[in-house]
Amino acid sequence: MSRPAPLSWLQPAIFVGSLAPFAAIALRATTGRLGANPVATALNQLGLLALVFLMASLACTPLKLVLGKAWPIRLRKTLGLFSFFAALSHLLVYAFVDRGSLGDVVQDVAKRPFIAVGFAAFLLLVPLAITSTKTSIASLGFALWKRIHRLVYASAVLAIVHFTLRVKADVSEPYLWGALLAAFFAVRVVAYVRRSQKPRVGTEGTA
Repeated sequence: MSRPAPLSWLQPAIFVGSLAPFAAIALRATTGRLGANPVATALNQLGLLALVFLMASLACTPLKLVLGKAWPIRLRKTLGLFSFFAALSHLLVYAFVDRGSLGDVVQDVAKRPFIAVGFAAFLLLVPLAITSTKTSIASLGFALWKRIHRLVYASAVLAIVHFTLRVKADVSEPYLWGALLAAFFAVRVVAYVRRSQKPRVGTEGTA
């Protein structure tokens, strides 16, 4: 009888836990407990959820590098897909509940910079969600698949810029997210430099 994988409970626990904030927003919406401006509250909470999940997915690789453990990588796809789901929900509420038509959304993208930046951040997540399956890696090839999935960093930068432009006055929270993203980059850069400085096997002692 095969033994279960280490931390086999972690993936389902993350999945169930990630559903909880969406269920809470839906429950509050259906019971009229989203405050005086429920649409704005739903938009803000869904947008923040998208950013939280996106940053959590980006934290997986730095966490693996720091801890020397592989388990964070198992969570990366799930967290990334939840980020896409939150961003899609954010867009749908904005388009069909707040604005009422796609035409109004197109006008907002053309006229309002923070809407344009947020929409661009969402568009970059679309190919990541589409190619999140194992069959996509096989059909695209790992090198191309990896290049596509590096778009996640650009999406995160745009999401933080969108957040910064949205809050206008107190930008301390989006700046904290920006600092966290910079820390993730720093961990990866340090790891890359260390790998590049290691002597290759078979090259020592050669002329």
